[in-house]
Amino acid sequence: MSVSNIHPIFDRLLGRAEKEGQLNQTAKVIWMTGLSGSGKSTVAIALEKLLHSEGYQTMVLDGDNTRTGICNNLGFSLEDRAENIRRIAEVSKLFVQSGVVCINSFVSPTRAIRQTAKEIIGEDDFLEIYVSAPIEVCEQRDVKGLYAKARAGEIKGFTGIDSPYEAPEQPFLEVKTDKETLEESVHNVYHKIKPLIGKS
Repeated sequence: MSVSNIHPIFDRLLGRAEKEGQLNQTAKVIWMTGLSGSGKSTVAIALEKLLHSEGYQTMVLDGDNTRTGICNNLGFSLEDRAENIRRIAEVSKLFVQSGVVCINSFVSPTRAIRQTAKEIIGEDDFLEIYVSAPIEVCEQRDVKGLYAKARAGEIKGFTGIDSPYEAPEQPFLEVKTDKETLEESVHNVYHKIKPLIGKS
């Protein structure tokens, strides 16, 4: 069958508005960026539990559930990181079109990579959260020993050691996990995003 015989059906599919209406929420992508060990995934998981308790339909995307599947053929070079984030952004866009609040936890080390994600998802739907902590704190939290391996030269291209991390210049919100408790960080994010995701 030739491509010319394939007719688009998007005009017959249920739209985002119908799905958001059914869920009584407004979909957004909450994009958490920061160094490894900054607390991104910890905050994301706790935020999802809080939103779930409030009746929101959510999805958390992080390296654990993307690099074992859709991105399992990618490494950690800047080029592969860019492709990883491009794929994640496309998946996130599908969740937004389904009315779901998508919580993403990715180092996404450069401003250019995050800008690409924003352009794919849409500026109005992309909420950049900078989860910050000094690299010394991140290393202390590193239960997998990745920083030690990177400093020993066993891991190449590790962000913060021999590959750059560019902090957001104007994030939607910054949470400082070295100065806040987990509960404080989660509630800071929750109260910032709540007016944008709906529910009375």
